[in-house]
Amino acid sequence: VQLQASGGGLVEAGESLSLSCAASGHTFSSLAMAWFRQAPGKERESVAGISWGGGKTFYEDSVKGRFTISKDAKNTLYLQMNSLRPEDTAVYYCAADDVLDLTSSSWYQPNLYDHWGQGTLVTVSS
Repeated sequence: VQLQASGGGLVEAGESLSLSCAASGHTFSSLAMAWFRQAPGKERESVAGISWGGGKTFYEDSVKGRFTISKDAKNTLYLQMNSLRPEDTAVYYCAADDVLDLTSSSWYQPNLYDHWGQGTLVTVSS
């Protein structure tokens, strides 16, 4: 599975940005997918996840109510980010797994995902 993330950029606090992650090379019709981010000098952290069929979504508390994760039938993953804050500044990575579906106790674990995109930089100025 190859993942290609796009959509990052520079925005001001309070503005919105939408990220996309196109998946290719997979043989399964559905993928469990997620967004992670890594800020300068910090460890990679989970942001949001979505189950195989898209029926279950998961969010970190810091982004609940502001970010929305979704995916379409071609397993293109999206992250709509509203009310952005300077602390949202990070490189955002998409991740996918074609073996296990997500649960509330597993989705945030990076080692669950076998496939990762290259990352896209989001910078939020104050």
